[in-house]
Amino acid sequence: MRDENCIFCKIIAGEIPSKTIYEDEDFKVILDANPASKGHALILPKEHFANIYEISEEMLSKAARLAKRLAEHMTKVLECDGLNLLQNNGEVAGQTVFHFHMHLIPRYEGMKNKDLLNWTHEDFTEEEQEEICQKLRNC
Repeated sequence: MRDENCIFCKIIAGEIPSKTIYEDEDFKVILDANPASKGHALILPKEHFANIYEISEEMLSKAARLAKRLAEHMTKVLECDGLNLLQNNGEVAGQTVFHFHMHLIPRYEGMKNKDLLNWTHEDFTEEEQEEICQKLRNC
């Protein structure tokens, strides 16, 4: 199922360009357009679920297994010192796009965004984003 007004559904359908680092029949994983750190990625189920309350347990389980796999890969490839896995549900919890998604946020010693709930976005050039994307594609 797809929501015609959902930006993530449009990204999944290829109507809006993205930096895809992984894709299978159930998920598309992209670099976040407003990253909190180098390699900040989003796991997007291809089927539209507004939040954790709507996603099936089977699909949530698949998302968690994919998150673990990506976390291990990102830590190795990007040489990050840690990683946050973040998933918001509802506006009051910080959810701004109402399509279930998981943030994978690599963490680095000395990085500026120590408080994840109040991060400021970092800027990367198109070339830097492409390089990061290329590094992360072979998960």
